[in-house]
Amino acid sequence: MEDNKLYDILEVDRNASDNEIKKQYRKLAKEFHPDKNPESGDKFKEISYAYEVLSDPKKRATYDQYGLKGMQEGIPEGFGGEDFLSHLFGGGLFTGFNPFGGSSKRRQKGEDTVHPFKVSLEELYNGKEAKLQLSKNVICNTCKGKGSKSGKTEKCRTCKGHGIKVTFHELAPGMAQQTQTTCPDCRGGGEYIKESDRCGTCNGKKVCNESKILEVHIDKGMKENQKIYFRGEGDQIPDMEPGDVVIILQQKPHEKFKRNEDNLQLNHTITLSEALCGFTFVIHHLDGRDLLIKHPPGAVIQPGDVKVVEGEGMPRYKNPFEKGNLYIYFNIEFPHSHFTNEKNLKFLESILPEKPKFVMPSGENVEMVDLLDFTPNDNSQTSGREAYVSDDEDGVHGSGIQCAQQ
Repeated sequence: MEDNKLYDILEVDRNASDNEIKKQYRKLAKEFHPDKNPESGDKFKEISYAYEVLSDPKKRATYDQYGLKGMQEGIPEGFGGEDFLSHLFGGGLFTGFNPFGGSSKRRQKGEDTVHPFKVSLEELYNGKEAKLQLSKNVICNTCKGKGSKSGKTEKCRTCKGHGIKVTFHELAPGMAQQTQTTCPDCRGGGEYIKESDRCGTCNGKKVCNESKILEVHIDKGMKENQKIYFRGEGDQIPDMEPGDVVIILQQKPHEKFKRNEDNLQLNHTITLSEALCGFTFVIHHLDGRDLLIKHPPGAVIQPGDVKVVEGEGMPRYKNPFEKGNLYIYFNIEFPHSHFTNEKNLKFLESILPEKPKFVMPSGENVEMVDLLDFTPNDNSQTSGREAYVSDDEDGVHGSGIQCAQQ
C-alpha cells in the first residue's frame, strides 16, 4: 500500500508539484509556528519534517517507493539492493549490471539540463516566484518516438547498429592506428530510416523541439549555488527516462550588504564627532523596512569596531521565521587638515584626554627633521640614492656606459 502520511501532513496530493508543496508548507508553517501558536509545537515539527523529505528530490523519490518505514529501516524486504541504489542516484547508474545479482529492468535516465539563474539579494531575502522559458526535446506525437511512418527501423549498415564507425589508418608497415567516430549515417543511433518512410513531423529524429515555461519558486533564505530541481522536465529521449531540469541560483553583487551564510554585513562610515558624541542613522533593509540605529554619546566608536543587530540578518532556509544577525563595520572619517582655528584647537585639547608630555633629550646629537606626506608612488628617496651612487662612482652608472676591460 502507498504511504501518503507526509503528503497528508502537508495536505497536498501525492502528485503535487514542487511549487505546490512549497506554497502549502509556507501556509501551514505560518499557521502552526510556535511563536504564533505555542500549543502546536509537535504539529510544526511534523510539517517541517514532511517538507524536508518532500522538498528533496532524492528523499521524496525514496519515500514514494519505500514509505517512511523503508526510509527509517533501510532497504525493505522484497527489493534488491541495486533497485534501491539506482533509485537513490537517479536511475541508470547500475543499468545492465546488478552487484547484488540479477539484472536491472530500470530504464536508463537521460542527462540533466542545468540553467544558471541570477537573483538579487532582495529576492533571496523576500522570496520570489519567477517564470523561466526553456527549449526542450519531446517525443514526437506523430510517430510516438519511432521516427518512421511505418514504426519500423533498420539496423545501420555502416556501423552495424553500434552507432560508432571504426577506421584504421596505416602509419607504417606493421603499424596501424584505430579511431572511433560517431557514425555519420545514423548519427550514433545505430538505426537507419529510409527517407521515404521518415516521419513528416520530426523528419526521422524521433523528437521535436518545443518551448516550456517553468515556475521557479525561490524560498526565503536560499543561497548562492543552491539547486532547484524540476524532476523529469529535461530532454525526452525514446526508451529513456527524461532527466531533470536543474536551476542553479547565482546571486548578483549588492551595493550595500554582503552575505555570510545567514548573516549580513554592512560597512558604515561616521565622522569623528559621531564616533565621540554619538549618532543616529537609518538602514534601509532588504524587505523595505527602515531600521533606526542609535549610539549614545560618550560610548566611543573606534576605527574597525563591529556592532551587531540581532535577528536582522537573512531568513534561515526552510525556517524563515528565524533570522541571522546584521553586523555593522564602522569606519571613522577624520576631519581635513586645518579644519578650525587655533583657539578652537586649544579648547578641543583641553576637553580631550591629556596628551603625553614631551621631554627634550639632552646632548648635542639632537637634529630636527621635516615630517612629509608619504605617497606609495613617490620615488624621491630612490632617485636621491641613485644620484648619490652616481657621484660616488664618477658618473659611470649615471651615464649608462660600462667600463671596457683591458
